Amino acid sequence: MKKVTFSDWGLISYKDAWDKQEALFKQKADSKFANRNKPLEQQQPISHDLIFCEHPHVYTLGKSGSENNLLINEQFLKSIQATYFPINRGGDITYHGPGQLVAYPILDLEQFFTDIHRYLRTLEEAIILTIAEYGLKGDRYEGYTGVWLEPGNPLKARKICAMGVRCSRWITMHGLALNINTDLSYFNHIVPCGISDKQVTSIAKEVGMHISNEEVKHKLKTHLSALFGFSYSG
Repeated sequence: MKKVTFSDWGLISYKDAWDKQEALFKQKADSKFANRNKPLEQQQPISHDLIFCEHPHVYTLGKSGSENNLLINEQFLKSIQATYFPINRGGDITYHGPGQLVAYPILDLEQFFTDIHRYLRTLEEAIILTIAEYGLKGDRYEGYTGVWLEPGNPLKARKICAMGVRCSRWITMHGLALNINTDLSYFNHIVPCGISDKQVTSIAKEVGMHISNEEVKHKLKTHLSALFGFSYSG
């Protein structure tokens, strides 16, 4: 069974987390490149990481997104103590903040499966199984990534987990953001994921009570391990 190093970075600024992700990504990419010219018995194993964290209020825009989906200016950003970053993941704009679980898997998919769509669907399935433990029926919405509630009803469809990843040389980074106890009012200042006619929600809003972030982390870790077939170190 493959080993994945698990780290919980706690509350960390988006820029610091991005820099740390990039360093881990580069380390793995450099190792893969070096292995290309070595006999199999001399090749260095490529490690895997799973990072959980929370961010202070921040909006991030994926490389395929539109800046028009950020509905506020720099002055307003400061007034709500939020920051903004255009970044190198897929997808459009989203919000990260306290009460939200952000997961960054940095995996070498060549050691699992070389299928980015399967990778995204597997992340979605882990979220679907996690929120099911709170009585919520998560599902996929055709044409969109992430996990939704009631996607079959256009008037009630709402997103509970956003996803945006980068994959180069089959190494992944960025990941998913699951709303647990998130202040959903911050989503009012963007067009979430570039989708103007759909709402966002959280586990706490759906069940009507505060939910333990630590409890959700444990459940998600368990489901990711089972679905990908890895165990944890660290």
